[in-house]
Amino acid sequence: MNRIISLALLLVVPHAANALNVFACEPEWGALVTELGPPDVELTVATTAFQDPHSLQAKPSLIAAVRSADLVVCSGADLEIGWLPLLLRRAGNRQIQVGAPGHFLAAEYVRRLEVPKVIDRSQGDVHPQGNPHIHLHPRNISRVADALTERLIEIDPDNTALYRTRLDDFQRRWNQAAEEWEERVLALNGLRFASHHRSFSYLADWLRLDIVATLESKPGIPPSGAQLATLLEQLTPDPPVGVIRTPYENEKPSRWLSGRLDIPEIMLPFTVGGRDDVIDLFTLYDVTLHMLEQRAP
Repeated sequence: MNRIISLALLLVVPHAANALNVFACEPEWGALVTELGPPDVELTVATTAFQDPHSLQAKPSLIAAVRSADLVVCSGADLEIGWLPLLLRRAGNRQIQVGAPGHFLAAEYVRRLEVPKVIDRSQGDVHPQGNPHIHLHPRNISRVADALTERLIEIDPDNTALYRTRLDDFQRRWNQAAEEWEERVLALNGLRFASHHRSFSYLADWLRLDIVATLESKPGIPPSGAQLATLLEQLTPDPPVGVIRTPYENEKPSRWLSGRLDIPEIMLPFTVGGRDDVIDLFTLYDVTLHMLEQRAP
């Protein structure tokens, strides 16, 4: 199936002559490329669901992949600021540098949440351009799909008809799935969760979840024992229904808090590959909703 994304560090579809070569920073964008790109696309996915996309080592294999890429597709909004600029610089590939047609940042095409009014790095890993984890709202996926198709056409105009057809097919299936998901949303409105990091802000915005606490008092900085103790005291009178985290985040703080509040600690898949049954964008949403529905009254 062309939608399946490997959990390996690098997913490379076998080479074909003149095949489009795409480097995706995160699994969700690799999955979208397989939906919209040509069947013979040569795809490299830099991270897995079990790696923190904020932090990645610029390995020679990644540099080589960027050097040969026709298109780089990443979240943007400074999510990859710690490693992508280094990859681009070392690769020396002009067509995928910032501002070139081959440089595509998904966050530029959606409404971003949590854009800070004041930038103060003493507050932790603050993203000046807003929360970059945009992929857990179906409307964002649809908008990025439109924009990514236009970019594919710009860099590979000979396949314009193919890209239009694949976009139409994807949007038809995506809209149909979104209608079914919307029927399940009402049961989740108002559910209260604690979250390790601000990884699920767009999911909470879509489902109208109430994230009553974030374990990290400062984004990207692990919570101390004293901070967790304070949080425990604050939440004890009215505990949330669970503590949610991504597969790549340290489970110890979440498990400590969940154990003392007697509520479940829930590792949501977060992106494609976060669980064995999350093989594409559709199953990412299906499985995430199912897991949250288990906490609904």
